[in-house]
Amino acid sequence: MAKDKHEDAREGENESESRVNDKRKIDPETGEARQPAPAPDGAGASEEGASELTDEDVALLAEAERDLVAEYRDRAARAEAELVNFRTRVERDRTANREAVVAEVIRSLLPAIDDLDRADAHGDLDEGSPLAIVSQKLRAGFERYGLRRVGEVGEVFDPTWHEALVRIPSAEATENTVADVIEVGYALGDRLIRAAKVAVSVPE
Repeated sequence: MAKDKHEDAREGENESESRVNDKRKIDPETGEARQPAPAPDGAGASEEGASELTDEDVALLAEAERDLVAEYRDRAARAEAELVNFRTRVERDRTANREAVVAEVIRSLLPAIDDLDRADAHGDLDEGSPLAIVSQKLRAGFERYGLRRVGEVGEVFDPTWHEALVRIPSAEATENTVADVIEVGYALGDRLIRAAKVAVSVPE
């Protein structure tokens, strides 16, 4: 009898071990799929909690995203403003360089214009003569660039545009005025190319 009890105990242990170690998904006796063993209490809940975010975490992430979007928008606006300023500066420099070149060319031709003025004053530029036509074309070309004469008799003396060579005291003068233009001046827009050389009437 003792032997039978020991054998029964061993068979029970074998059955228990086979049930614990058997990980087959199909039951060999019934042929049906076995249900997975339930997870220990608290294991599934801990995994689910670890994968979920709290409302506070979601709010922090949304705030960080808004800050990042605002920062990139600010960077884009600054870059666009810098580009506009750069283009404006380049265009301004280009215009200034163009005006400087034109002014230098005109300044080099002023002696020829002075000779034409003297010839005109002496009556050497008869209307329709070749020299008169050349003078008209030359002046018309300069006027297209904005060239204008500076210095007229009777206007108020302005040291910015006039160079006083002679001062003439006058009882009729109430302020410094241009009495005579010795050499005409020229300006290109607001840029002075050559100041007018004048005689100035000053109060006694």
